[in-house]
Amino acid sequence: MTNLSPDHPYGYSLHDAAIRAGVPFREFAEPTGRTYESEGLRLHYLDWGNEHLPSLILLHGFAQQAHSWDFIALALRHRYHVVAVSLRGHGDSDWSADGRYLPEDQLRDLERLVEHLQVRAYAVCGLSLGGRVALLHGLSHPPGLRSLIVVDVGPEVAQTGTGRIRAFVERQTVWDSFEAMAEDVAHYTRRRRPIEQVRGSLHHAARELPGGRWTWKYDPKLRERLASGPPPATPSLWERLHSLSCPTLLVRGGESDILAADVAGRMRRTIPDCEYAEIPGAGHLVPGDHPVAFIEVVRPFLERTVPGQPDH
Repeated sequence: MTNLSPDHPYGYSLHDAAIRAGVPFREFAEPTGRTYESEGLRLHYLDWGNEHLPSLILLHGFAQQAHSWDFIALALRHRYHVVAVSLRGHGDSDWSADGRYLPEDQLRDLERLVEHLQVRAYAVCGLSLGGRVALLHGLSHPPGLRSLIVVDVGPEVAQTGTGRIRAFVERQTVWDSFEAMAEDVAHYTRRRRPIEQVRGSLHHAARELPGGRWTWKYDPKLRERLASGPPPATPSLWERLHSLSCPTLLVRGGESDILAADVAGRMRRTIPDCEYAEIPGAGHLVPGDHPVAFIEVVRPFLERTVPGQPDH
């Protein structure tokens, strides 16, 4: 990856940004882009190497993509075979021609990925939409799954947060410049991250249109689903949570307007083997808002549930 200056439109390089954010990592490593097929779609993922180690599969949220996890993957790759996926319709993965973007569709994609990777022992970590897919995967009781990390999502979500996301998505879809897009995203995230970090992550999630304008790198049909309103509470999912058989870590942003504190509390009481962590100062996008605090919470949980390469 090219070393970029803070004045470059795309901000710092990954490694420079990680150093400035205090993210601990062992090597100046970069992932390899790979693909696999699911239901006729070519889906993209980032493979961070060390295939001989237990796997950690990372699932992003709405409108994000595999690079959303770069800081986390960089910090954990020396202990795990880290794989970050771009869900169907996002990033460099194919779009579904018939708009099949339900969590159940993405669950089948995840099952194909596990088969493709031929992993025997692994953990799944998902944020928001990815967290819902992770929960569904855990409820199917796959034999190799050792633990789940569910980030800021549950069987029901707060209308305040979904309304804020919907308003941002509907308000503007095209920007005159990359810088204008980055400034808008920084404002949306309440400037919890340096603008250089926003630029560095956004250039993976945005695409330039003919004529020099910029838009998101995801299927517009995903916006249509979001515009239909917040997903309703899922009674069946509440009823099934008690059957989760693997250790689960639930992580909530302390300032989240998506996962309400009372919903998180009910999840803790319902899931049999559930640990809980709340990251102060983080909003819904916990790993991006406070990556160091997120790593400090996730790493010991993984060490207990999916022992990887020991530190030396």
